[in-house]
Amino acid sequence: MSTRDTGTRGTPAPAPSTATIDEMIAAIRSGPRGAGIGAVFDLTALAELRSAPAPRWRGPDRGLAGTLFDQLRHTGESSAADILERAVRDAAGRTPDELTTLGERLFERGWYDRLRPELLRLVREHIAAGHTVVMTGDSAEFQLRPAATALGIPHVVGTRPAVAPDGLTGLIEGEVAYGPEKAAAVSEFAAVHGMDLGRSHVYSGSAGDLLLLSRAGTQVPVAPDPVLAATAAEYGWVAPVVAARTGPRPADYLRTLLGLFALLGGALYGVLRKSYTRDRRAMADALMKYGTAWPLWLCGIRLRVTGTENARGPRPAVFLFNHQSQFDVLIVPAVLGGNVTGVGKKELIRHPIFGPLMRFVGVTFIDRSNTDLARASLAPVVDTLRAGLSVAIAPEGTRSYTAQPGRFKKGAFHMAEQAGVPVIPVVIRNAADIGRRDSMIARSGVVDVAILPPIHMGTGELEEKVAEVRQRYLDTLRDWPR
Repeated sequence: MSTRDTGTRGTPAPAPSTATIDEMIAAIRSGPRGAGIGAVFDLTALAELRSAPAPRWRGPDRGLAGTLFDQLRHTGESSAADILERAVRDAAGRTPDELTTLGERLFERGWYDRLRPELLRLVREHIAAGHTVVMTGDSAEFQLRPAATALGIPHVVGTRPAVAPDGLTGLIEGEVAYGPEKAAAVSEFAAVHGMDLGRSHVYSGSAGDLLLLSRAGTQVPVAPDPVLAATAAEYGWVAPVVAARTGPRPADYLRTLLGLFALLGGALYGVLRKSYTRDRRAMADALMKYGTAWPLWLCGIRLRVTGTENARGPRPAVFLFNHQSQFDVLIVPAVLGGNVTGVGKKELIRHPIFGPLMRFVGVTFIDRSNTDLARASLAPVVDTLRAGLSVAIAPEGTRSYTAQPGRFKKGAFHMAEQAGVPVIPVVIRNAADIGRRDSMIARSGVVDVAILPPIHMGTGELEEKVAEVRQRYLDTLRDWPR
């Protein structure tokens, strides 16, 4: 099916009516619940890949990775199937595990930052409603699964390469999941899993999915192509309002450069301002105060904080924050104020800018590559807590690829338990909007932060406490405090 504009020359295609994400969430919450209701998210709805720049690849996988990435960001023309067939032929002889690893690299290095955060909120709502949530696309399942895993989507329906005992055969199992074939595959999945497609939701941005959309009870066009937009307008389908996922602008680069100078200038000013006291802690607190406030202001980043009273007491405490962005190192100390230090990976010791600053404020550096060494290096943090200084740490251990918090490690909870101090969750909602996971470029915007009440460790099972705290993050991100 063509995706060209169906309007007359010079006349824009009709646009569908729109609804806010909050309105769509309210409709899901008031609607039917249970696994019999499905939510099918096509990749074209979940991510904006049309304009995604190709990542640089090295090594023997460069050619195959480039073909697969070109296929992922295809706009839905029928030749997308031809690209996928060629990629599967090129992958002949590789094992499924090798292909899975390549799919993960494609996601992590190529397009995770093109996922739409608004759609993640809808995914969470469908999961909370007990719906059967599925991700599909015009691609192979190994290309789709890393994003599905990051978004918490349990099921994937896509094209499957044929596998023999010695590896991939170079052929496709059945048909390429595109257009009618994709609609048939989703319908078959629905029948097997007891999902009533006629009462379910289908999200897509491509006119290639018109047959699949026609089988759904609720059709949701997301950033639709011209043909889908015209069809949605004709049939009264409502599109959610989503922001464009684009690369940094020249102004963002300029603000970031100025912000870097502001960080260094603010840090130096803070130390000099308190140098008369000869108190290292006072100088460290001033360093963090001005070394965070100045660059945040210059980069146009505003913090909107709820629960500020929880940052002031009780102290000392272990402050836990969900890690999305490079700029969390500015956001967290800015909202917590003074008398706090942190924990960072040992590689930062050698960083020419952040290394000296982090050492000055007393950050403890850990070796994440070795579990035993990491535990040993955390031991002095317990003494730091007992001495009255609070600690901020990301329990995930690394930045997540989406706003969905990753798996929480137990180290921070062990420290709090041994020091006899509470943990205080610091929930960051949208830091990735101003600085994505691996980007050092800052965008202007508002970051929401919620500081939750302290949680005392008690004497219960540590695993249960870790799960309880992570659930509080999930609940807060779903129902943001007003």
